[in-house]
Amino acid sequence: MATETARLFFAVWPAPEVQRALGEIARGARSECGGRAVLAGNIHLTLVFLGDLPRGRITELETLASTVRGRRFDLTMNRLEYWRHNRILWAGVRTCPDALQALVARLQDALAGTEIRFDRRPYVPHVTLLRDARRAPKDDACPDVAWPVEDFALMESAPRDRGRTYQVLRSWPLEGKGDD
Repeated sequence: MATETARLFFAVWPAPEVQRALGEIARGARSECGGRAVLAGNIHLTLVFLGDLPRGRITELETLASTVRGRRFDLTMNRLEYWRHNRILWAGVRTCPDALQALVARLQDALAGTEIRFDRRPYVPHVTLLRDARRAPKDDACPDVAWPVEDFALMESAPRDRGRTYQVLRSWPLEGKGDD
């Protein structure tokens, strides 16, 4: 049964092989850091978190996103970090592509003209690997995971018996690689 609201966010959704590679890193880190590994099929990179919104706003968000332009880019997930305050172990990048920063900025600019609230803190690209982790890893290095990004999506986070599952509602292609 569908609820009247949906927990929504914009994200880049990786190919299954990228999800599997990051899932393996998560499972490997669990023995050192504790916690619960995120299921490989749920691994994604959030661009802008929107929160719980009336389902009637999904069409508005789809229309808004269709006006956002961005360039394809390559991510290399290559470091591990730990946020003690919420006990999250995450994978990140040593160098954030300009095209990723530009895509986030364009989404935020488009949303600024609406009544939808979102977090405008400086963007930190990260992929959650472990929840309820007890400690940071001894080393922040992790195997490089190459992630070619060719589109972005409007996602829904839906509750399930144990945790959440993520569903792509609609995606939009990014344009050819190059300078913005």
